[in-house]
Amino acid sequence: MGQSATYARTLDAGDIEFVDMVTGDRPEGEPVPSAARSAPASGCRILIAAAIGTQLPGPGSTVIEESCRFAGRVSVGDALAATVTVREKRPDGALLVLDARCVNQRGEVLAEGTSIVACPATRRTIERLGQIDVALHRYNAFQRLIDRCAGQSAVTTAIVHPCDTDSLRGALDAAANGLIVPVLVGPEAKIRAVAAASGIDLTGVKIVGTEHSHAAADKAVAMARAGEVEALMKGSLHTDELMGAAVASATGLRTARRMSHVFVLDVPTYPKPLLITDAAINIYPDLETKRDICQNAIDFAQALGVTRPKVALLSAVETVNPQIQGTVDAAALCKMADRGQITGGILDGPLAFDNAISAAAARIKQIESPV
Repeated sequence: MGQSATYARTLDAGDIEFVDMVTGDRPEGEPVPSAARSAPASGCRILIAAAIGTQLPGPGSTVIEESCRFAGRVSVGDALAATVTVREKRPDGALLVLDARCVNQRGEVLAEGTSIVACPATRRTIERLGQIDVALHRYNAFQRLIDRCAGQSAVTTAIVHPCDTDSLRGALDAAANGLIVPVLVGPEAKIRAVAAASGIDLTGVKIVGTEHSHAAADKAVAMARAGEVEALMKGSLHTDELMGAAVASATGLRTARRMSHVFVLDVPTYPKPLLITDAAINIYPDLETKRDICQNAIDFAQALGVTRPKVALLSAVETVNPQIQGTVDAAALCKMADRGQITGGILDGPLAFDNAISAAAARIKQIESPV
């Protein structure tokens, strides 16, 4: 009776953000946490659990029941101490009633209550690994791209048939961030109806009226050809409608190079943006089309700030097999890069997806690659 143990920790910005995320205390749209951030004192429950699980009763114990009161908030730099004290040992010896208390460096009580804990059947000893830090992945690759646009002129952009809330709001959010000057192309009555239903203010936004989505695609492409807009943004029409207008031989936006599509992904377990091409436009590309796809992707990656992009030419296998055309094309594309027919990037292939993105997977298959 009366035995006690204390678990202490000084909070950093990551701790505060973690508690905010778990408790839902973080306001929507709040920026990355600073030294001024705080979190609810209910996060002290984690330190009490740590005191129970690591010290008293220790490893293997299980909290059966608890009651706790919380007061105040915790901030970056607070030195917290969670103390548990044995109040009662149940007759069978298997259960302990613990008083729990957590205070800050000023002695202010942030959490206070009781826990009923089942003791482990046998004594266990584990190696203490020191303080454990929790890493939160922020999906911020896209935010970094937005930040790179600071100080740049907004791009005049035709928003093609923005007749649903997502496409309309997305365009105006981009405008609010100074990325684009939107020109809405589509049925004006329908666009205004969507805006009214969604609470979107169209004051000062230019609208070019058309009868339907197909006409909107034709009009937007014509505006791009005439230099009235610098970019096209897809709204709520089908992709094939927009692309049909864009690639029309007489009235479209064709150049000497084949158009292609790029997905830009922010993957939690991958440390940098991942680009995948072509996943939407070229259904069965030949070698020349693949050359254009590679060059388009390299140019696009460089525009995003990647100085020398690495291009992995994917296939089902990592060796050249004449029975698998993709492997032959991959080898040819690498040689085309050697001869300057593809520039600005580092190419290798054929590669399977796993050994293209994981150095460990490549080592297992004994693949040495600059990509």
